[in-house]
Amino acid sequence: MLNRLSLLLLAVTLPLAAHSAERPVLNVYTHPSFAAEWGPGPGVKDAFEKQCDCTLNYTVLNSGGDILQRLRLEGASTPADVLLGLDTATMETALQTGMIGKHERALDALDLPIDWNDAHFIPYDWGYFAFVYDTQQLAEPPASFDALINAPDDLKIIIQDPRTSTPGLGLLLWMHSVYGDEAAQKWEQLNGKILATTQSWSDGYFSLFMNGEAPMILSYSTSPAYHMAVDKTDRYQAAQFEEGHYLQVEVAALVESSKQKDLARRFLDFMLTPDFQEHIPLKNVMYPAIDLGADLPEVFDRLITPEHTFFMAPAEVASQRRQLVNDWLDAMTR
Repeated sequence: MLNRLSLLLLAVTLPLAAHSAERPVLNVYTHPSFAAEWGPGPGVKDAFEKQCDCTLNYTVLNSGGDILQRLRLEGASTPADVLLGLDTATMETALQTGMIGKHERALDALDLPIDWNDAHFIPYDWGYFAFVYDTQQLAEPPASFDALINAPDDLKIIIQDPRTSTPGLGLLLWMHSVYGDEAAQKWEQLNGKILATTQSWSDGYFSLFMNGEAPMILSYSTSPAYHMAVDKTDRYQAAQFEEGHYLQVEVAALVESSKQKDLARRFLDFMLTPDFQEHIPLKNVMYPAIDLGADLPEVFDRLITPEHTFFMAPAEVASQRRQLVNDWLDAMTR
């Protein structure tokens, strides 16, 4: 009788013990350049899992636009707990889905070129859009949009689609900031110099630009830092434009329907610590969102510094985005 009772208790307690030993899973929707083997994702995963007694799982989508599209399609049934890979140009659109929760986190550690007090989105890095050029193909790059537009016809560039790519949308906002109502006309003039418009930044940078298909690509002023520090070459540089450069801040957010809200908020806190931020400069190749002091790689001192910065508030971007994209599409088909 005692042995049978012991076996019965064992049968009851084993599933409970196994269940209690399961590690919670935090699902993060992100894009390829973050989660790639060479990106910050693997290091961030290792560092966070050592602290959280959990499993950090990445769902990799092609771009920030695809992250938003997946969120819309899945609605409240989404398995996502955190979105990582949106930016200041897509924040308001994400907020309008009704799927973004308040982070309820302190933001004292932030070190950005703009003030930040948003209740829903937390920055994890920032940078300036710029055209990166191959010095072996182009000794003297254009020094302004006008110079690029009026350059010889054999100068070709690679850009990204603003409907799917945050850098692509950033270029629309940059052009609009410089030219205002004349931006659509300038796009028509620039169209002949566009070799390719790729769905994502990764597609254009690695598949085309790094294979020598064009001497210039829309990227970031920070992109040369990777080549200088890791590839040990000065071959790839960013062209400084006289009119200035557009600021991008990349952000993460809590998904309102998440069943792991406490863990998600813990991850958002973790983003603003050195254990996360140390992976940003040479793996996401952007400026960190906190002050890393002497731990910021010295190559960042050798990057271009824009004399003027353009920036549109997220709500303003959302109100103009559709018209700017339509103007761009019209210009590209003429």
